[in-house]
Amino acid sequence: MAVLKKYQDAHGENLVIHSADTLGRTHTERLMNSGFLKRVIKGWYIPSYPGHEGDSTVWYVSYWHFIVAYLNSKFGEKWCLSPELSLYFHSGKSVVPRQLIVRSDAAANNILALPFGTSLLDIKASLPPSVEVESHYGIHLYPLAYALLMVGPDYYRRDALEARTCLASLRDVTPVVTAAIDGGYTSRAGRVAGALRSIGRDEMADQFITMMKQVGYSIHEENPFEEDIRLDRFEPSPYASRLRLMWMKMRPKVVSTIEAFGIHPVQQAPECILAQMDATYIKDSYNSLSIEGYKITEGLLEKVRSGNWDPKNDAADIERKNALAARGYYQAYQSLKQSVKDAFDGLDPAQMYVKNHQSWHFQLFEPCVRAGIIKASDLIGYRASQVYIRDSMHVPLNPDAVLDAMTALSSLMLEEPDAFVRAVLGHFFFVYIHPYMDGNGRTARFTMNSQLVTGGYPWIVIPVERRDEYMASLEKASVEEEIEPFVRFIVSLIS
Repeated sequence: MAVLKKYQDAHGENLVIHSADTLGRTHTERLMNSGFLKRVIKGWYIPSYPGHEGDSTVWYVSYWHFIVAYLNSKFGEKWCLSPELSLYFHSGKSVVPRQLIVRSDAAANNILALPFGTSLLDIKASLPPSVEVESHYGIHLYPLAYALLMVGPDYYRRDALEARTCLASLRDVTPVVTAAIDGGYTSRAGRVAGALRSIGRDEMADQFITMMKQVGYSIHEENPFEEDIRLDRFEPSPYASRLRLMWMKMRPKVVSTIEAFGIHPVQQAPECILAQMDATYIKDSYNSLSIEGYKITEGLLEKVRSGNWDPKNDAADIERKNALAARGYYQAYQSLKQSVKDAFDGLDPAQMYVKNHQSWHFQLFEPCVRAGIIKASDLIGYRASQVYIRDSMHVPLNPDAVLDAMTALSSLMLEEPDAFVRAVLGHFFFVYIHPYMDGNGRTARFTMNSQLVTGGYPWIVIPVERRDEYMASLEKASVEEEIEPFVRFIVSLIS
């Protein structure tokens, strides 16, 4: 185990081990037999943990590292994701694909079965004139402009969200025109021009057609999408564009679901709502903390609320992770209650979220700062490292994308007039982005309830007994962009 730890310390988040000789065959065999290593395929291993053989988390954490290491070992530098999968990556989609399709001149059209129902298909095919190497993992991609040309018309119908995201984040049409001219791709050029116009980029579509005409190509513009979805703003960040398109896609589902269930806001006096928040605190904190895996008792919650929790003088409290979590939840709840008061005093509820969500999160972990467990600076801003969600195919956005995504989420919250939509989608997108190293679920539930109670809806407590249903509905929305199960789950708690 010391040898394995030394290897992990030297390789950071890349947990993939190639060849039994890397750690030594005896060490590898013993680690495999004791459950600390798991074989991906023959000669390739990732760390595991005894008793957690069915846990997919380590595989999803290791997925892209394995893919790059395996393909480099097999094809050298001469490989590239397919145009479709390249756009998958360019669009900021962070779900581990069920089947990854790779092109290489040296491929043999084989399917390689991988853990947890994933697979790799290598196709013998030529590579694009140039290959882009993604900076974080080293994945080989079609350049964005070339990939947009090379995907077929069915891609724009099947993966419309990814296609629109890439088109929306395109800064300059010139690389697409150049690739179309060099390859003589007139019909493909007409498809991209039509796709650009379909999302509202008329000026760029006209520019595309004009440039092609200047060099003697007359193209027929064709809209490959099934419907036009015109954006009123275009973000340079694909993550921001993706969030905006997902919001536009999901919003009608939220509205139609609450209408079908007859859910309507009911105005109450602010003092009544604040009193209900006080009355709900014990139940809410118990369930919310339990969902995150903390073992909380009502006695502990009463101890925290009554002020009898003393981390400076009670050594036992310092050692209790659960007590620190309970105290942090209490402080964050009080901060949230003040934010709700501010909204009742005239602060716009969406602006209340934008202004205060960082403070809610800080208060969750402020007791850990006082106890000397973490530094205060660790809680400033958003995360700077990659995080993963246990057993989820959705990999939260890379650290460089978090600020763009959270800025987009704030804009979407401020633009949304419906409190229930802000509550449901605000919660979902918060955990989708996962902007913090820890505390994302609790802060997302604070976000949801802050919008509900200021919009005439009741405070929702998600029971720990329904945790699996709750997590499954979020996974469905994250992986398949299907928000309806999550909306129905939330509505069931109101009904």
